[in-house]
Amino acid sequence: MRLVFVGLLLVAALALGMIAYNIARPPSPAVKARAPAPTPTLSYLVAAHPLPPGTLERDSDLTVKTVPREELPPGVIVDTPEGRAELNGALIQHYVEVGTPLLMADVLRPRDRGFLAAVLAPGTRAISIPIDPVSGVGGLIWPGDRVDVILTQDIPAAGTTSRRVVGETVLSDVRIVAVDQNMVQGGSPTAGISGKLASTVTVQASEDEAERLAVAGRLGRLSLAIRAIGNTPSRGAGAAPGVTGEEVSPALAKAGGVTGSRVQVIQGDQHNEVNFR
Repeated sequence: MRLVFVGLLLVAALALGMIAYNIARPPSPAVKARAPAPTPTLSYLVAAHPLPPGTLERDSDLTVKTVPREELPPGVIVDTPEGRAELNGALIQHYVEVGTPLLMADVLRPRDRGFLAAVLAPGTRAISIPIDPVSGVGGLIWPGDRVDVILTQDIPAAGTTSRRVVGETVLSDVRIVAVDQNMVQGGSPTAGISGKLASTVTVQASEDEAERLAVAGRLGRLSLAIRAIGNTPSRGAGAAPGVTGEEVSPALAKAGGVTGSRVQVIQGDQHNEVNFR
């Protein structure tokens, strides 16, 4: 009996020790509930303000709307660098309300077929002019600039082997719509214009102006002169007689017969020389 009593005391002492240990032990930190995983979202491009047909898209024309991935409307343009690059300089074909998603069906991109024809003003034509670093103002012409087109040609002087240099403005205040294959976007150049010098510019012209420019390109050398912003034409194309070499160079004018014809008139013993200019 004594052994049983001792055993019971040991069991009781062990139980009391465990209770005391549990009371003295600092409470374990509560297990935090695991937060649910965030719902994946995507942002797509919408109109920041009403976009009428004919608008050439700029970054300020667009804003973004964010929705859960599964609620993304079909056909929208996701807001990524690639998506925005697709719209750089694009032409809005249909009216887009503010806050409305912009779809690819609503735009015509610069590389799309028919873009240049859509950019031109009604009743105008696009005609290209070959240029070099000098005639193209050192490569500083950009799409959207307005220029005068100047024709310089050598005209043979009648009855002589000399030639007369004449310069005249054949077109005034025409709009550059493309430099090489880079097209206009609202008066600013499209992305991707490299630092290399262009070899061709394309201007917007009326039907008559396009014909004049085509003929002028066969007559002599064409050069471009950039017009200041807001500068109106001082004279109509072809209205002025142009500038001759004698007007530019007094030495050439003083030389006399290099630009005209000389005819010797003999009357009996008198010999007279008449100059025709």
